[in-house]
Amino acid sequence: MTRINSNVASLIAQGNLRRTTDGLNDTLSRLSTGLRIVRGADDPAGLIVSERIRSELRGIEQGIRNSERASSVIATSEGSLAEVSELLNSIKALVIEAANTGAFSKEEIAANQLQIDSAIESITRISNTASFGGLKLLNGELAYSMSSINQSDIRTASVFGAKFGGRSEVQVDVEVLGSAQTAQLFLRTDFNRFGGGFADGVLASTVTIEIAGPAGITELTFVSGTTNAQIISAINQRASITGIRATSAPPADGGVPGTAASGMVFYSEAYGSEAFVSVKKLSGGEQFVTGKIANNGPGPIDWVSGSPTAQQADRDTGKDVVVLLNGAVAVGRGLQVTNRSPELDVSLLLDSAFATEVGQASTFFIVGGGSLFQLGPQVTPNQQVDIGINSIAATRLGASLNTLTDGTQVVEFLSSLKSGGTNDLLGGNLANASRVLESAIEEVSILRGRLGAFERNTLDTNVRSLQASLENLTASESVIRDADFAFETSELSRQQVLQSAGTTVLAVANANAQSVLQLLG
Repeated sequence: MTRINSNVASLIAQGNLRRTTDGLNDTLSRLSTGLRIVRGADDPAGLIVSERIRSELRGIEQGIRNSERASSVIATSEGSLAEVSELLNSIKALVIEAANTGAFSKEEIAANQLQIDSAIESITRISNTASFGGLKLLNGELAYSMSSINQSDIRTASVFGAKFGGRSEVQVDVEVLGSAQTAQLFLRTDFNRFGGGFADGVLASTVTIEIAGPAGITELTFVSGTTNAQIISAINQRASITGIRATSAPPADGGVPGTAASGMVFYSEAYGSEAFVSVKKLSGGEQFVTGKIANNGPGPIDWVSGSPTAQQADRDTGKDVVVLLNGAVAVGRGLQVTNRSPELDVSLLLDSAFATEVGQASTFFIVGGGSLFQLGPQVTPNQQVDIGINSIAATRLGASLNTLTDGTQVVEFLSSLKSGGTNDLLGGNLANASRVLESAIEEVSILRGRLGAFERNTLDTNVRSLQASLENLTASESVIRDADFAFETSELSRQQVLQSAGTTVLAVANANAQSVLQLLG
């Protein structure tokens, strides 16, 4: 049947042509933008995934830029520290030169002191001026802030890293599990036990001994009749040569120390397993017998009453302190304790009285500071690194626990080498000056090494890892969102042919209605 009010064939042709035109427009949009997904309607699920990937990509790109900027900060700091190392080495040469008093006049030594003063001032100036984009690097601005440190327990504390994890402060608990010890040998002077009229505390015969310690060796001869006090004085006068001192041994039964029968103690000035004391009898002195505690306890040996723990010996070594640091056991080096973990990287110099008593405990808090580097695409503690860069000013650099002439120990810094300081060249205390310098050189070297390790093992590897992630995520995002030009161009040809065909068919469908005119004659 032939009807003209409803041209169904034309409607069908129009619908197909509309779909073809929409498809052609979509294809042209993809080809013109290079994207398969231009709007949400193109692929809702693909859009959601691709937007998430894009967000990750932006974070990774910024993480790479952050790491590269951090490398620039570290490189700037390391460059300044390299200059400080050169200055410290030049100071060391001047100190060693000043020790050669047989070939240098006082005027030359005074000139060396002026050079040292200038070098120390330069180190402090570098500390105050080294900066990156207005950020001070070496003046302590990037160091951690601490509170509640008991100086009678912890002499110095250096924090190199601490994770706050949203906390306002980090609590650090230190408990002594194993006492630090000096190397100790005990000399029996209760000579009366031998009979024959021997007097306690007075050598009955001449003896020649060799005393050796971490600093060196010396040989001493004591004639018969030499008292304990004279032996102690002679050994202490040579402490700078050997690193060994002597004192009267307090009796174990709580009696009065320093009595003739209480004996003597030969001990190293330094604490720890690297310290030792050796007292060897070379000739004479049949009653000159030294011993140590068999279980390496702190002593003293009760010579008068006798002790089953005593054993004859001519050499002993010290013990390193062992502490419980925030629940983790840390073995020190002498009185120095270092703990390195992702949560806490700290170095502590303990006071000798604190470190030698098991069960002693001390607590302090890290309340802020440090430098936080955001290295990952997410702002989470796992993708951040905290490091501290302590001040290298002369008043903070080279902390060394030195022994004064009276046997007391104090912490001294590089500033003590300036004119008028306790370790200046004119004062002649060059041994302590040398120890401060060695500590300062080691401190700067360790800091440079830490920064170098952070740059090489953290920043560089982080950049390479993020770049690999960037490449893979970019490829994934491209697969989901980018247009396939080979497919789209073939689709374009198809849609163009369909559009032409659809237009022709529509024209034919519209023309079919005119055939009814033939029925009207």
